Amino acid sequence: MNIVEAMRDPNLFGDTFGDDSRAAWRALLGGFYGLPLDTDDAEIFKALTGRTEAPTEPHDELWLAVGRRGGKSHAAALVGAYEAAFKDHRDKLAPGEVATVMLIAGDRQQARTLLRYVRGLFDHPMLKPLVQRDTADGLELVNRTAIEVHTASHKAVRGYTLAAVICDEIAFWYSDGASPDAEVIAALRPALATLGGKLIAISSPYARRGVLWTTYKAHFGNEGRVLVAQAPSRTM
Repeated sequence: MNIVEAMRDPNLFGDTFGDDSRAAWRALLGGFYGLPLDTDDAEIFKALTGRTEAPTEPHDELWLAVGRRGGKSHAAALVGAYEAAFKDHRDKLAPGEVATVMLIAGDRQQARTLLRYVRGLFDHPMLKPLVQRDTADGLELVNRTAIEVHTASHKAVRGYTLAAVICDEIAFWYSDGASPDAEVIAALRPALATLGGKLIAISSPYARRGVLWTTYKAHFGNEGRVLVAQAPSRTM
């Protein structure tokens, strides 16, 4: 089942992500995963990403600059839950190794907001049997995948084998001349390489600085494996 099918399925996430108000998210995530888009969804995708063509292959990274209350944390949590539940990495893992979906924010409290969304998705009767252990810091699944909250520290994120990473409100990690955002992203990319994990970086727009801004300048409207999207809250 691909992610758009999961969003539409009335027996899975259709009640939350299947109605017309989530059409923009379905078009964007469908394009991110390289799924075929119909004419309407292709136009939505191009409007959000500044690209001139619909995608023909999946992307490695999705960077989102979306206004407050635009549903970006919920949508990002969906990607994290999908990567944890619908992908099986066990044949690539060493004995004792787990695949980790990492939920990162500027502080632990903010990261737990993402975790609450993830927990809500795994409370579904179809996904609940996958949860082997529920802890204060995340979920451990029966397929040797863990979903964990972390703070934005380049030291703390090293040493993991990552199935996916969600970076929440990344534009606000930059402060007082320090750039933990760039350092954390640099530490994460090698950890994602083994499993071909997805990187999702989301934020409300804040300032023309930091890694979100530099990524926007480099990739918005351009073809490639890094997808950048921008939209006001009401559009999403």
